[in-house]
Formats: sequence, C-alpha cells, structure tokens
Amino acid sequence: MKLTIAVSGPPGSGKTTIAKMLAKNLKLRYVSAGSLFRKIAEERGLSLKELSLLAERDYTIDLEIDRRSYEEALKGNVVLDGHLTAWIIRDIADFTIYLTAPLHVRVKRIAERDGRSISEVLIETIVREWSQLKRYKILYGIDIRDTSWFDITLNTAKYTVDEVYEIIMNSLRHLLKNRDKHLLTQSTTKAFQTNHKSNSVWSW
Repeated sequence: MKLTIAVSGPPGSGKTTIAKMLAKNLKLRYVSAGSLFRKIAEERGLSLKELSLLAERDYTIDLEIDRRSYEEALKGNVVLDGHLTAWIIRDIADFTIYLTAPLHVRVKRIAERDGRSISEVLIETIVREWSQLKRYKILYGIDIRDTSWFDITLNTAKYTVDEVYEIIMNSLRHLLKNRDKHLLTQSTTKAFQTNHKSNSVWSW
C-alpha cells in the first residue's frame, strides 16, 4: 500500500496520538518532526534545549527538518506527524489531517502532561505559535492560519480518541474511493472497520 499521510496541528491537539494509531493500524511507517529534531541534536552533539535555542536564530535547522520530512514522504508508506509538516509535503501527501483544540484546552493538556503550571505553558505556547507563524511566512510565504485546503480538520476537544480515529478513517476511505485508488488490501481493510475500539486516551 503506497500511502502518505500528514497529521499536523498546534501543540496539545492530539496529533501524535492519532498519527501513531493510524501508522499502527494501517501498517505504515511513523515519522515525527520531533524525532527528526532529536536526531539532528544527536548528530550535532547538542541537547534538545541547546538546539532549540540555536534554531530560534538559525533557520537552516528548521529547513533541514523540513527537507528530511519531505524525503521521508517521498518514500511513501508513512504517517508524518509535525506541527507544520503537512504544509511541507502538501504536494505529495495522499491525505492531510489538521487537528486542533481551543488554546485553553491545549494549554491545560500540556500542563497536565508535563507537570507544569498553566501560566508557564500558556506563555510558551503563544510565543511558540507566533514564532512558527512568522517563520513560515518568511521562509515559504505560507500563512499557516489557512487550513481550508486540508482533507479533514477536527476539533479534538469535542471527541474521544476513538471517535476522532473513526471519523478520520471513514474520511480516508471515502477519499481513496473517490480518487479511484485501489489501495485497500486485506490488512488495511481490517483497519477501516467501523467497529474499531482501541480504548486509547489522549497522550498529547
């Protein structure tokens, strides 16, 4: 099955949870922008914090992550997860997913996950998202506030993990059928069954 799926969205939206579920059930590779970032830090002998600080001044680091994400997408059979990954591989992705949630919901999720204060996470999240907005406008001329082109956009605050997964899988099946792509094999047909129940919880 030759399929490339991109899952994007802001921090705390649940994209990693869903991306991993899709990769597992569709038997695709899973690649995250975060893992590519960690690999670059290891290659440079830097800590994640050190590389993060450097990336604020040196856009070539982000460009390198974007380049590696694109190369992984070209290989196919992959689910790519990243805040902005879908914009990078938009022209080759078979299916693009944008997950979001209100800011206060996402901040609460991150704070609970990381054991940090709401106020600290709120400031960090606002600064981070403004930085990403500015960076993509400078580097690519892209306004990441425009999500109208995604195949599906979901507010994860309104659904459980399994409900989000089912909505996405049904949408993916419909899209592939309409595009007349004969990509469903015996293994992936099982993944599309509507009685899927993982009892998963958001890990954000």
